[in-house]
Amino acid sequence: MKSVSSGIEQLSDLAMEVLRARYLLKVNGAQETPVQMMERVATAAASVEEACTRTETADRYFQLLKSLKFLPNSPTLMNAGKADGQLSACFVIPIEDTLPSIFDALKEAALIHQSGGGTGFSFSRLRPKGSEVRTTGGVASGPLSFMKVFDTATETIKQGGARRGANMAVLRVDHPDILDFIDLKRDFRELTNFNISVGVTDSFMEAALSGGLLELREPSSGQVVHRIRAREVFDRLVGSAWLSGDPGLVFLDRMNRFNPTPSEGSFESTNPCGEQPLLGYESCNLGSFDLSRYWLVGPRVLDWDAFGRDIRVAVRFLDNVIDANVFPTSSTRLATLKTRKIGLGVMGFADLLLMSGLPYESLEARSLGEACMAFLGREARRASAELAREKGPFPSFVGSLWDSLGFPPLRNATVSTVAPTGTISLIAGCSSGIEPIFAPVMARNILEGRRIVEVHPCIKRLLEIRGGSDAWALQSENEQHRFLRDFFGPAWSPAGGVSASGHVQMQAAFQRHSDSAVSKTVNLPSSASARSVEEAYFLAYESGCKGITVFRDQSRPSQVMESTSLGASGGTCDTSCPEC
Repeated sequence: MKSVSSGIEQLSDLAMEVLRARYLLKVNGAQETPVQMMERVATAAASVEEACTRTETADRYFQLLKSLKFLPNSPTLMNAGKADGQLSACFVIPIEDTLPSIFDALKEAALIHQSGGGTGFSFSRLRPKGSEVRTTGGVASGPLSFMKVFDTATETIKQGGARRGANMAVLRVDHPDILDFIDLKRDFRELTNFNISVGVTDSFMEAALSGGLLELREPSSGQVVHRIRAREVFDRLVGSAWLSGDPGLVFLDRMNRFNPTPSEGSFESTNPCGEQPLLGYESCNLGSFDLSRYWLVGPRVLDWDAFGRDIRVAVRFLDNVIDANVFPTSSTRLATLKTRKIGLGVMGFADLLLMSGLPYESLEARSLGEACMAFLGREARRASAELAREKGPFPSFVGSLWDSLGFPPLRNATVSTVAPTGTISLIAGCSSGIEPIFAPVMARNILEGRRIVEVHPCIKRLLEIRGGSDAWALQSENEQHRFLRDFFGPAWSPAGGVSASGHVQMQAAFQRHSDSAVSKTVNLPSSASARSVEEAYFLAYESGCKGITVFRDQSRPSQVMESTSLGASGGTCDTSCPEC
């Protein structure tokens, strides 16, 4: 795999391909270089500082970005410095049970998608199918019909000419149309621009465990319209997720117990990948650290001092992005400025484990992950408190969760999250989010069918450092895995070899120190039974996760990634999610 010198680091062919197609702007008729992109982003983020400090601040941002230790979400890389530069990755738009509200939400979503963001919605307030519409005497078509309208609109809009929109649809488990919603994506042609999740409550999960009943309620009045065995609904959920990977679960009560600003409203939905619960009209700026670039040979494992310094720089960077942002609508601007949420997360974690010789499912690996996230959260909150002393706290701080817990005034209502980092991890040359390494070699079909075969960068780097043979010359996928198992020992933990409980326990370890949530896919082999999905759901609930997504290999006609070997036919990767 060739690399090209960019003046930043060694960027792979794949990274350069993605950068040229989606991120590098045209300047005086010529495409900017990666270095110029980093300069543009750093300058835009520093533009809201006092004039006397802008140059110094921009240089600090540039040095961090250039190192590839930290990258912000895609809209910031794409749009910073533009006159209409919309920089946030994720939004949640509220929907009330009126036609004007539904189509106002659709308009807001269209503007957000056009600017490069992704949207989450709760359709739980919409009256169920077959209900009377008193104003017209007609019959309501139900929330699923409007989801399809939103899906069609999304299909029509290209985000900034570079990628399609991404959405999350949530429906509460006690909505009368819940069974139809659960079954919706058994038809793979439905809602192709949506992830869907059922908003489950503590009472539902307890009833599913104990054999109790679930009361389905009319959304506006709260009147019980039907009772059904909770276990029947839960089994239906498990069956659909086993079949198609949808729907996921979001644990609404748990999300709201950790809502930092309950006086501003309750969480009803998340961003498209589930890691960011947001109130109506809120947005969030995300950024992720490549943990593998802080690795030290020896017992300390990480360069904690360097990591801490960079966290402080990144908090200021993301907070500045809020003020530099050109919001797509006035409502999103007003809501975002009240809470000033940012989301710092990690990527390259599986690479760090491989470099450290730790199996993904080991207790030591989970302890390291938890330590990384705890350190990030602690240092980021300290930096946010320092910013509050300098620039003032977020306007809704008084009466917030942090205020009630005795924290000093903070600049940001949230500081941490774990995003999937699909595209920015390609640029950084590391594993995505906190996922295991998917495979030693992957084929990705990107950018309208262009196919690139990629050796995982960390594996290539370690083999070169340790003098290993040319593993990617092996033609068989099984041979590749055998070679890497012999070479790296039990630390070689590809996604397909991690148990469902191993995935969930790692997610829970990071969740314990995340203000928001954790985007994580519990990957199951194609042979996995529905029982495995059920066990993962209950374990996620019991271990403190805020949501869960399960995907069984080959359960869809096409899927995001497939392992391959050089010379073999490959799978695909669609890297269009907005926070990536």
